[in-house]
This record gives sequence, structure tokens and C-alpha cells, in this order.
Amino acid sequence: MVSPEGEPPLEEQRLGPVLRRHDQVQPGTTDQRLLDTEGPSEWVHTDPWRVMRIQAEFVEGFGALAELGPAVSVFGSARTPRGSKEYDTGVRLGRALVDAGFAVITGGGPGAMEAANKGASEAGGVSVGLGIELPFEQGINEYVNLGVDFRYFFVRKTCFVKYARGFVVLPGGLGTLDELFEALTLVQTRKVTRFPIVLFGTSYWAGLVDWLRNTLIAEGKASAHDLELFHLSDDVEEAVTLVTKETGL
Repeated sequence: MVSPEGEPPLEEQRLGPVLRRHDQVQPGTTDQRLLDTEGPSEWVHTDPWRVMRIQAEFVEGFGALAELGPAVSVFGSARTPRGSKEYDTGVRLGRALVDAGFAVITGGGPGAMEAANKGASEAGGVSVGLGIELPFEQGINEYVNLGVDFRYFFVRKTCFVKYARGFVVLPGGLGTLDELFEALTLVQTRKVTRFPIVLFGTSYWAGLVDWLRNTLIAEGKASAHDLELFHLSDDVEEAVTLVTKETGL
């Protein structure tokens, strides 16, 4: 490789914190590549550029939620139909959480998420929706009054945890299970300060709890006291009481 000035090739090159030697040396300088208006555009799809996007998502999410105040994240299925008993429960839960002094955070989508946002909004509270870019996503629901859209699941989940003092988990599918086990793992490993996790709908969650007890714990893959990481409830007021009691509000 010959330098632009016709000098012999560099044997060592420093680009910010990156050290390159021998055949890893790149032509030109960082400023030169930045200011050059011609050339390939593949750089916008490279991992270093993705890191900047990830950083930007954290900054936007943290900035939007930093002054939110006490909040509870409510998880649940996007497929819960309007007018169903589960949807009505979500509305009542969102309203009750606001009455207890909490903002309500959901994934911002339809179904159970929309229901909780609706209850929070109708109660005059802060109704937060943390959306995610998906090929079949329907966008932030109409009851959200503070919304943030994310490209990356892990950034979104960080915001679910960072700005919540507890979780209430309504019946849901794989996405809901992902969020539930993320929360349980963080509490179990003490990566976060212990806070309440309420599984709402005992009949829906009974099979999962039985599997945890009779398979996971029975085979030594978890401890019996891990069952104390969450509560089961069928009552909106009880669920809110459990969250309030453990958060000190």
C-alpha cells in the first residue's frame, strides 16, 4: 500500500483507540473519510455505525423517561381482543395503578398493552408506550401520551426495567415470556434491586408455575426460594397492593 502522498506504506496506524499494523493499515485518515463526499455507502450498515444507533436509542429512551417518576411496567399479549375479559382487566389495572400514584409503561402495542394504556390515560396518568420496530407492528396505540420507538429489543427491555418499580404480567405469548424471564433473572441474580413481579391470572400461569416447581426446581436447575420472586393474583386491587407494598408507595 502506498500513501496518498507517495510515501512508503505505514507499518503502524492509530485511528482513535484502534491500533492497526501491517496489512490492517487503512489508507487515508478518519477526517478524510468523513469529509469525502464520494465513495461507497456500505459504512452505514457496519457494526461500528450500529453501535452509534444503539447509543442514540439509549440516549433518546433515557432522556424521554428520566423524569417519569414512579412507574410500573405492564406486560401482556398484543392479541388480546378488545371487549374481552382480559382486555377489561388491563383497563382496570392501568386505572388502578395511576390511582395508586404510578405511571404505566407498556410495549405500546395493541391488545393487553393498549388496555393498560387506556386505563392509565383515562385516569389522567402518564401512559407510556415503548414500541419496537417489527415487520407486523401496528404502531403505538392511541392511548399512549409518551411514546418511544426502538429498533433493538435489548435497549427497549433496559428501559422497561430501569424506569419501573415493579412488573405486572398479564396473560401473553412469547414476547411476554421473554420480558417475564428477563425480569426474574435480573432479580434472581441481583442485577437490579428487588422489586415485585405479579403474574396476573392464576389459571393462565398455573402450568408454568407447576413446571418451575416440579421440573426446574425438582431437578436442581433453580432453588425453591426462586418461587418467591413473583406473586400470583386474580384481583386488580391485590396486584396493585403487592406492587405498592414492595415499592414503599
